Amino acid sequence: MATGKPGGNGMSEQRRHRLRLEISREASRLFWEHGVDATSGDRIAEAVGLSTRTIWRHFRSKESCAEPIVTQGVEWEMSALRSWPRHLSLEDHLAAEVVRYENASDAVEHADALLAIKMIRLADHEPSIRTAWLMACDHVKHQLTVVIAKRLGHPADGLTVRLHGAAASAALRVVNEELGAAALHGVVPVDFEGDVIRRMARAVRDATGGAIGDAVAPAVAERPQRLCPTAHMTDG
Repeated sequence: MATGKPGGNGMSEQRRHRLRLEISREASRLFWEHGVDATSGDRIAEAVGLSTRTIWRHFRSKESCAEPIVTQGVEWEMSALRSWPRHLSLEDHLAAEVVRYENASDAVEHADALLAIKMIRLADHEPSIRTAWLMACDHVKHQLTVVIAKRLGHPADGLTVRLHGAAASAALRVVNEELGAAALHGVVPVDFEGDVIRRMARAVRDATGGAIGDAVAPAVAERPQRLCPTAHMTDG
């Protein structure tokens, strides 16, 4: 979460986040329109209206400039997972979250989502961009592992929970890649026709062997054992 606290260079974290995202937007647009090889740090700096030195102050390489926009692309997913209540199935929760997102998001957020989809698509043949995508997927895996741990009532570092987290996040990665590739052509993949949300939830269920996806009933408190009135009595 961004805060108003100053960073190491005196810039607040909130302002730093905004600047990195602005740079990432322009870099991603250039990568998509001209290719990664044809896009230099100087060209990114010119598009944003900053010095090249400033670009390198915030990013370790030109390819890493894609990371904020790609991460922004999965932020809705991570937020939805974090707020998944136990009493709702994954389908019902995601369906409600989609409606909430559509009502709350603006043109900039939709444009960022489209840019993220383009970067995910570009990652198919650009290893340097794929690194940004896989890093974002790793964030989702960690978030999902914590969610699964809470739903199952197990520690997040347990083997079963980590396996479920890895499997579920991998399923979501494949789903996002399929949906993203199709969205750029204005279509819905055949496997997702009818109900995209339910197909996504089914992918998570299939990946985890049905362990994750259903609503979770409230845990029933264990009733304290009552001692039999004669339990303390001795013979005689």
